[in-house]
Amino acid sequence: MALLFLEEDPWLLEHDSCEKLHRDIMEQLTIRQKHPRNSDKYSQLSANIRLRLKQYNNEVSQLNQKLDVTSKSSSITSAESERRTRQIEILHSKGIQMQKMFDEQVAVKSLEDRRELIGIGTANLDIAPSTSYSINDLKETQKRMLGEQDQGLENLSKIISRQKDIAHTISNEVDYHNEILDDLGTQIDRTDTNVRNETRHIDVVDRKDKTCVYWVIIILLFMSILIVVCI
Repeated sequence: MALLFLEEDPWLLEHDSCEKLHRDIMEQLTIRQKHPRNSDKYSQLSANIRLRLKQYNNEVSQLNQKLDVTSKSSSITSAESERRTRQIEILHSKGIQMQKMFDEQVAVKSLEDRRELIGIGTANLDIAPSTSYSINDLKETQKRMLGEQDQGLENLSKIISRQKDIAHTISNEVDYHNEILDDLGTQIDRTDTNVRNETRHIDVVDRKDKTCVYWVIIILLFMSILIVVCI
């Protein structure tokens, strides 16, 4: 009966769930390492790994809290409590390792992108062991590498300068369009005021037209009365 209880213990089931989540995260970290940092797949995996790391840490914290409650209620032996405490420490250590691996991958990918951007490949840093180099050759190689790095930094500076010019251009365009929108809003308000004034004028003219019709009818009736009296 004791073995059956341990197999059905919710704490053990949640512990197994943490272990499975750890394996899933490690698998995704391995896959993520194979993709370029600027690819959609890399970004998707990074977001998924961050979410799973947060879930993993939350589940480990919940396991620790439940162990405290279980230990205080004396529903498990002290030996079992110590064993589970060690398991939680192992899970916590795995979480730290996964977070460290995640951060190291980001740092390595950033370094690779920087080398590619400034034009320094890893091939330029390799020296064949079978080749004999003199001090002058090493100085020339170092000088060439520094020149390539300076050229790469200059190219990077030009790219940043172009981006800055584009940003200024976009800002000027936005300001220009804002001015157009302000002028358009002013014209719309002026047009709306004119429409209201013209509407009032039309109402006045309409009332005057109706009054004129009434006077014509009155005059015609008066003339009819005069004609009848004269006859």
